[in-house]
Amino acid sequence: MTSLFLTVAPPTRLDPVELFLMADIVVQAVMIGLILASIWVWAIIISFILRMNRLRSSTRRFEEAFWRSDDYEALMSGKRKRDLPSARVVDAAVAEWRRSTKSQPIDRDGTRERVAGAMDNQIAEEADSLSERLSFLATVGAVAPFVGLFGTVWGIMNSFFQIGAQESSSLAVVAPGISEALFATAIGLFAAIPAVIAYNRFSDQVNRFEARLQRFAGRFHASLSRELEKVPA
Repeated sequence: MTSLFLTVAPPTRLDPVELFLMADIVVQAVMIGLILASIWVWAIIISFILRMNRLRSSTRRFEEAFWRSDDYEALMSGKRKRDLPSARVVDAAVAEWRRSTKSQPIDRDGTRERVAGAMDNQIAEEADSLSERLSFLATVGAVAPFVGLFGTVWGIMNSFFQIGAQESSSLAVVAPGISEALFATAIGLFAAIPAVIAYNRFSDQVNRFEARLQRFAGRFHASLSRELEKVPA
């Protein structure tokens, strides 16, 4: 005999929105903070990928044109090319070259050292500029799981409070609070895992790009050294 009453089927999956709305205000604040951090992490990831792809292609084209060109001023004309890291390294070296060779007699060894130092300083500035926002990824990767854990601990404490208030330790009493609490940890991991992976990957790309600039600077320094030998002392 079929029942005359319709029974409501139990939920078959978790509803993140419902978990958020039913959570304690403190846990909600933790979730909102972690969600905002996750959004910013993905914004940094996407912008960094686009920036590095653009830099690699434009830097490759500039360096190829630079070594083929015999007219430095014509090559460097235009703000667009001067915005490239390799171009700024060249500008720093040429500026120091001109300052060091302006007075007589020319100190060749000192000029070489100052030119190399100017390029090294510029390369360090370029690497710092590329990695300036990567520290946020490292921070989120290290802190987000603990922030989520704080929300979890707070939610579990609230569940124990409900046990005492209702004088019942049944699963129906504690399950909602524990689910909301564990959801905070899940959001923390959702923010932290991409941040850690991206930070490690992007740090390696910055190091590789810095090494590329170092190789370019070393080759340009050797070229300037040969030119320096032709200048009368």
